Amino acid sequence: MNKINLTNTGIIALILFASFSRIIPHMPNFTPIGAMALFGGAYLKNKSHAFLIPILSLWFSDLIINNFIFSYYADFIFFYTGFLWQYLSFIIITFIGYFLLKKINYKNVFFTTIISSLIFFIITNFGVWVSGYMYPMNVNGLIMCYIAALPFYKGTLLGFIFYSSCLFGVFESFKRIKLIVN
Repeated sequence: MNKINLTNTGIIALILFASFSRIIPHMPNFTPIGAMALFGGAYLKNKSHAFLIPILSLWFSDLIINNFIFSYYADFIFFYTGFLWQYLSFIIITFIGYFLLKKINYKNVFFTTIISSLIFFIITNFGVWVSGYMYPMNVNGLIMCYIAALPFYKGTLLGFIFYSSCLFGVFESFKRIKLIVN
């Protein structure tokens, strides 16, 4: 019996499924995007796929959310204010998955998940501060921004942990029962 290599198909399907879970009501910042970037970086060996698939999934789900689910704007929105900081953080998280998750195990996935959630928190809230709209443009303003963002970090951390557990766990389980062949 010939086995079919479904590795890339399985990885991409999990990423796309996770991206659509963003439209399900959830607590603030409890989303799959960081886990998708980490997972894509860890498993998609083609570098362009590792970076493009999670980012394009994010962008497509942003289009749906910003224009159809929460259409606060009169015009069609392709990119929202501050998107660069979020997308930059996810690109860095993909690098983390690509370079630090050469060996997939619980410890490595947990460690990179925690580091990735911190990177997301630091970069995106720096972006909020640097926009100059809400906080003074000095060290005290930056500290105020990070302190004000702490309640949202709970959702970020829990989302990263939950979705990383799901994505890595499901994929590794499929590999073990031979639904996906390396």
